Amino acid sequence: MAHELKGRNAVVTGAGRGIGRAVAIALAAAGARVVVNDPGVAVDGSGTDKAPADEVVSAIRSQGGTAIANYDTVANVEGGENMIKACVDSFGRIDCLVNVAGILRDRMIFNMTEEEWDDVIRVHLKGHFACTKPASVLMRQQRYGRIVNFSSISGLRGNSGQANYGAAKAGIAGFTRVVARDLGRYGVTVNCIAPAAMTRMTATVPQAAGQVRSQRGISAAAATIPRLAEMSPEHIAPMVVYLCSDDAWNINGQIFHVAGGTISLAATETPVRTITKDSKWILDELAMLVPTQLMYGFVNPAPPPDDLDIPGRPARRQE
Repeated sequence: MAHELKGRNAVVTGAGRGIGRAVAIALAAAGARVVVNDPGVAVDGSGTDKAPADEVVSAIRSQGGTAIANYDTVANVEGGENMIKACVDSFGRIDCLVNVAGILRDRMIFNMTEEEWDDVIRVHLKGHFACTKPASVLMRQQRYGRIVNFSSISGLRGNSGQANYGAAKAGIAGFTRVVARDLGRYGVTVNCIAPAAMTRMTATVPQAAGQVRSQRGISAAAATIPRLAEMSPEHIAPMVVYLCSDDAWNINGQIFHVAGGTISLAATETPVRTITKDSKWILDELAMLVPTQLMYGFVNPAPPPDDLDIPGRPARRQE
């Protein structure tokens, strides 16, 4: 297992820090030659710095591995094509693509600007396309490939203040399931990880804010924030290496939650409860059956406070 990926070539985006860094080092330790992509931007996507990618390359080489740096952005097709080309030019072909790169522009939806929306969608969702498209062309031709995408609990369950990020990450989950169907017949697998780990991105969410969100029932993801210190990026890397290996040849189109020592397979979205009739529903029927049958036992993830006058809410009984 020490050289499970010997002879394979990988591109890892956002590999200068955090999860991407841990993945790149783990892939190299497993024998892969790695293109370490990172333009070295800040968490919000501003600035550039070659040092993070260069440092990871040095770390890999110091351990006897093979790696080169790439500083292109994933936010446009040219950048994606360039990093795939760098892998082919340097190592002969591309076998594995791991899409980790991302930024944050957190804001409540009523305060979010168009720029904040576009920038996050461009890096996360378009970034997955920009890198996957050129890689898929070559993987289809060679009848082999491994693609590992990165979603988030924010997109799969929701997290307040992250409409842009959550939309992108939900899109990545859908992107994974569709591209898996596009490429599976060619011997290419496409899977996705929704991680929880202490990184500079999660560090931007104050612990107190996370606890408040959790107490209010706003986000299941926020409840993990106090435990993030126990969950390192290195905990995420082994599952990525496994999904890139030949042993995972028949795992395709799946989403895995990975946090600390816990790995969970996410369920594909399917109807969990149904009401049906032979004719069109009328409003009186829906008003009776939706709360009592379709939604029975489900709770509002962000209920309004008790002192807010909500039309339709039953009046509270006086003690």
